[in-house]
Amino acid sequence: MQSVIDLLQSHTSIRKFTDQPIDEALLFDLLRAGQGAATSSFLQGTSVIRVRNMDTRKAIAEVAGGQRYIETAAEFLVFCADLKRPANCCALHEVDFEGDYTEQFIIATVDVALMAQSMVAAAESAGLGICYIGAIRNDPQTVTDLLQIPKHVYPVFGMCLGYPDQQPEVKPRLPLEVVLKDEVYDDSKDAPIIAKYDTEIEEYYGTRTGGGHGTPWTAQIAGLLSGKSRPHMRGFLAKQGFTFK
Repeated sequence: MQSVIDLLQSHTSIRKFTDQPIDEALLFDLLRAGQGAATSSFLQGTSVIRVRNMDTRKAIAEVAGGQRYIETAAEFLVFCADLKRPANCCALHEVDFEGDYTEQFIIATVDVALMAQSMVAAAESAGLGICYIGAIRNDPQTVTDLLQIPKHVYPVFGMCLGYPDQQPEVKPRLPLEVVLKDEVYDDSKDAPIIAKYDTEIEEYYGTRTGGGHGTPWTAQIAGLLSGKSRPHMRGFLAKQGFTFK
């Protein structure tokens, strides 16, 4: 059996799946494993929507830029940060709901990530593969309408889940010397390490794409952070009740 450390270090995103379905008992076990993750203040601020309707999946795939594995994966799940359930708790106990503070938004969103990643580790230990779909946030209102997501809930990301029909290479991560800081935040020695990492990523992409773009990591990140990124999200979140007091 693969050790947990080896399993986590060998993660890859899977975008090609076999036709093999996932036994429902296994799926539910994986979700329960996800629920075992830490949750701030015991909020348990995650709801997961299982999407089986193929018309709905097709519409979400369009939102996500045509990622067709949303349609071909054995299961497609949408992970939502949920403050409606806590709001219901407040109503039950006849106290004011103050869930529109930024801190509550952070807590619920972190809860989603922790639950999802614990589920991923469990899924991969069972021989399954996954692909996160953050691109549902390209048009979160359409996803919200399709899935009838109420106020005080928002879709954070989707997840394709199924048996892999490919074996991608593991994408190299940043060297630990860059990520781990000793006592204080000091990045004065990071530049040459990152430059070497850029070369490694260029080679990785060049091999992976058969001599394709070979873009270094720093160029990717500069491109990502030098332009607008889903500027509609703030207005959408406000509409859903996340007003960031």
